[in-house]
Amino acid sequence: MTRLLPGLVMTALWVLLLVFGPADLFWLVVTLIAVFGLYEYYKMTIAIPVGARLVQTILFTLSPVLVAYFQRPELFMPALFVSLIGIILLSLKYHKRFGHILLFLGFSSFGALYIGLCLAHMVLIRYLPEGAAWLLVLTAVTAGGDTGAYYIGTTFGRRKLCPEISPGKTVEGAIGGIVAGSMAAVAMGFLLLPEYNSIVIFASALVLSVVSIIGDLAESVIKRSAGVKDSGTLLFGHGGVLDRVDGMLITAPVLYYLLALGIL
Repeated sequence: MTRLLPGLVMTALWVLLLVFGPADLFWLVVTLIAVFGLYEYYKMTIAIPVGARLVQTILFTLSPVLVAYFQRPELFMPALFVSLIGIILLSLKYHKRFGHILLFLGFSSFGALYIGLCLAHMVLIRYLPEGAAWLLVLTAVTAGGDTGAYYIGTTFGRRKLCPEISPGKTVEGAIGGIVAGSMAAVAMGFLLLPEYNSIVIFASALVLSVVSIIGDLAESVIKRSAGVKDSGTLLFGHGGVLDRVDGMLITAPVLYYLLALGIL
């Protein structure tokens, strides 16, 4: 119950935000998610104490999410360049305080891509005419996939998917998650986007489900390398912010380009 209730509350708030919240509010919420996510990421990967260095690093690597407000994906490259320049300036300013300056340069640059850029695509989707509905479909993919993977994996799981990175994940669970996530996406699409072909949604959801597993494993390898079980403790037994959005980080850009290129 200590995990179930907070989980239900978070899910309800997320759905309410997408159904009733304006796009600008969604951008603000995603910006806050990015701030907390970057904080957790840097606490895991770089020994930056709470203070000016951490705040400055987060602000620079947050830039793709900030410019997403203007709904112009062509601004992402300039934003990433600003992140790069900022990271270099911080390395010059604090080079004597970092144990290994190359670690700071590498980890912070990856943070700008992995968290800043990926979450920025989630904002772009929300600003699309049917963006809220598509984000609910994406939520169905990740939530349905996680649920299916857990129950199928615990019941039928035999072969380990990636034992050195995430020992609990199995091939059978991954297959169950892909099927469950795709079916959940079709059901959500049927309710919210009836004008779209269910076969096309199912095929796209299969791709998104596979990418979601990759996103989940990406965060797992970061946590494994950092020697931690969860990215943080903010979410009352559900770990940190990154633990909740890891699957959507990588899938959001994929969904956006499926929509932008007219595949969906």
